[in-house]
Amino acid sequence: MERPAVGELTPPDRTLMGPGPSDVHPRVRRAMTTPLVGHLDPAFVDLMDEVQELLRYAFRTDNEWTIPVSGTGSAAMEAAIGNLTEPGDTVLVPANGYFGGRMASMVERAGGEVVEVDAPWGEPLDIADVRAAFDSHDPDLLAFVHGETSTGVLQPDVPELTELAHDNDALVIVDAVTTLGGVELRVDDWDIDVAYSAAQKCLSAPPGTSPLTLNARAMRKIEDRDTDVRSWYLDLTELTDYWGDERAYHHTAPITNVYALREALRLAAEEGIEARWERHERVASALRAGIETMGLGIASESWLPSLNTVALPSGVDDGAVIEGLLDGDDIEVAGGLGDLSGDVLRVGCMGHSARPANVLELLAALGDVLEDEGIDADAGLAAARRKL
Repeated sequence: MERPAVGELTPPDRTLMGPGPSDVHPRVRRAMTTPLVGHLDPAFVDLMDEVQELLRYAFRTDNEWTIPVSGTGSAAMEAAIGNLTEPGDTVLVPANGYFGGRMASMVERAGGEVVEVDAPWGEPLDIADVRAAFDSHDPDLLAFVHGETSTGVLQPDVPELTELAHDNDALVIVDAVTTLGGVELRVDDWDIDVAYSAAQKCLSAPPGTSPLTLNARAMRKIEDRDTDVRSWYLDLTELTDYWGDERAYHHTAPITNVYALREALRLAAEEGIEARWERHERVASALRAGIETMGLGIASESWLPSLNTVALPSGVDDGAVIEGLLDGDDIEVAGGLGDLSGDVLRVGCMGHSARPANVLELLAALGDVLEDEGIDADAGLAAARRKL
């Protein structure tokens, strides 16, 4: 076999306005160039404490069990579902988006029985339908998506959903992958038992670590299991020993990714989490105003500021639009998934990408790509500027 002739790494410099990852802040990139230490080095142990405290601030929780799982957001999802679901448990999951389907698959692999609460893609769950499912199936767990990345839907009434679950002796798992650090999320005030997220969305760190927080009720269920968690790597009784007071060896943590997450969380704390929520809503409102003034629309009933589903004119090829933005302006957006495939663009407004200049650049580029559709980009830009 010949020695491969591979040149230097020269990826393109994109503006990331898709469903994730988002643009990484220069301070986060610098953090990733700092010296590597061992995963049990005293310096890293101190840093672990700092990361946990910063995560508690971002989640708005005092939960002791608040850690970054080594892996992308799906690892945290599987850690939450796999640890909380025992064989024979009934788990209520949403059927109104792609990631509700992923939840259902993980429940089945953990040996649980799936009950779906249905709603059209692009709409949130109706609490009356959730209540009816509780009355019919008496589930042990309710799992739902706070911000559905596939549809751009923000699930309202989170405190009412958690109250309904607890009144029926069920625990609550919340997918906050596209909301943590960008949309109001209050784990303790809303009485959420388990929430998980990902580093690469509203926190603007590179993918590879996934925030997870569990309250005492959730940890009691895990500790009282009759069977072992099926995944050794994601067994939270083991992981919490590593991230807890014992600092017992479990795995080699992705040191550089943890550095990056720490710096991203420091940026969030410096900005202030409530101010960060406000920034995301303000900048995304400008994007929405521009989109709607251009004659397009937002294809979701309950708007998620961090992920906007832009309805395309009939007959427009979403792939051609995506390619045009990428080739002409180095702007990355994505197409729809599932029931929305081919009909929408998914435009992220997350973390370091949620900046006025990015919104204006995207609107201008979208106007160029859709020029033949009679899109008035100038009017859209003016509408966006009035919101910024």
